[in-house]
Amino acid sequence: MKAASLQEELTRADASDEPTVMSQRWSELLFLHWSVAPETVQPHLPPGLRVDTFEGRAWVGIVPFRMDRIRPFGLPAVPGLSAFPELNLRTYVSDKKRRHGVWFFSLDAGGWLGVRIARHFFHLPYHHARMRVREDADGRIHFNCKRHGGGPALAYTWKPHPGEHRAEAGTLTHFLVERYRLFAHDRRRDRLLTGCVSHPPYLLGKADVDACDTRLFTLNGFPAPDRPPDHVVASSGTDVSVQALTPAD
Repeated sequence: MKAASLQEELTRADASDEPTVMSQRWSELLFLHWSVAPETVQPHLPPGLRVDTFEGRAWVGIVPFRMDRIRPFGLPAVPGLSAFPELNLRTYVSDKKRRHGVWFFSLDAGGWLGVRIARHFFHLPYHHARMRVREDADGRIHFNCKRHGGGPALAYTWKPHPGEHRAEAGTLTHFLVERYRLFAHDRRRDRLLTGCVSHPPYLLGKADVDACDTRLFTLNGFPAPDRPPDHVVASSGTDVSVQALTPAD
C-alpha cells in the first residue's frame, strides 16, 4: 500500500460502539524507531495481521513512558493500579478489514496488579519489572527497567526539546505515532482481538537521547540494532480512553 493512501486511512475516525472500559494518562513518552525489512517482522505476527509499511519498510519501536490516573471508566482509582512506568516493543499492522493499529511484542510495567489485569482481560504480553523513572533539574529523564525473573537491566535517558507540535498527515512521524487501535491474541481461544484507543493527537517534539538499550529486541527474538534509532520523537503526554476488546473477525 502506498504511504499516502495508508495515511488517509489513519486520519479517518475509527468509530466503535464498544464501551469505554478504562481511562488513563500517558506522559513523558519517548518514541524510538528502527526501520526493518517487512519479512523480518511478519513471522512474529499472528494469523490475520499483516505488517504495515512506510515506503516499503516496516518499523519496530521502543517506547518508555509513564502511565498514571489509571482507573476503570467512571470509577475511582484502584490502589496498586493507578500509576506505574511502562516500556514496550511494538510494530504497526493491519487486519483483513484494513483496520490499522499497534501490535505489541512485549510490555514491561512496574505495577504487578496492572500486569495481571492486562494479561487476563486484555490478553497483552505484559511482564512485571522493577522500574524507576526520575527527572533531573535540567529536564533530562532517566528510565530504568529490569524484568522480574531475569533479563538485562535496560536504561533510557533523554532530554526533550522545548516546543511541541502535531504530526502532519502523510509523514513518517504520523505513520508511527498516530495509531488508535490495538490488536491482541487470545491464546486460550486462539483468536485475534482488537479495540480502539482514543486520545487527542500527540503534541510532539525532538529529544536528545543519551542512553538507548536495544536488548529489548533480543528479549523478543529479534536481532538487536547495531545503530542509533532511525526516528526519534518525544511527547509530554495525553489523556487516553480504552474501549473493550472484541474478536477481530
